[in-house]
Amino acid sequence: MHIYLCIINLAAFFCMGLDKFLAKNQLRRIPEHVLLTFAFIFGSAGVLGGMYLFRHKTRKPNFYITVPIILAVQIGLYVFLKTA
Repeated sequence: MHIYLCIINLAAFFCMGLDKFLAKNQLRRIPEHVLLTFAFIFGSAGVLGGMYLFRHKTRKPNFYITVPIILAVQIGLYVFLKTA
C-alpha cells in the first residue's frame, strides 16, 4: 500500500507540473478530470503539492476546495483503517 501511495502521488505531482508546462507553452493540456482522478485514487497529496509548488489550478474551485477535502477524507480513512 505504501509503494502505491508513493507512486500515485509522484505521478499526480508530475502531471500537475507537466500540465503547467503545457499551459505556459500553449500546448494540448491534461484534462481537469484526469488531474482530479489522480486525487480520487489517493494521489491527492501529490495534486495538492503540485498545485502550490507550480502555482497551477489554485484559482479553480474544483481544485482549491475539492482536493483538500479529498485529502482530509483519505487521511481520515487511512487513520481509521490503521487503528481498526
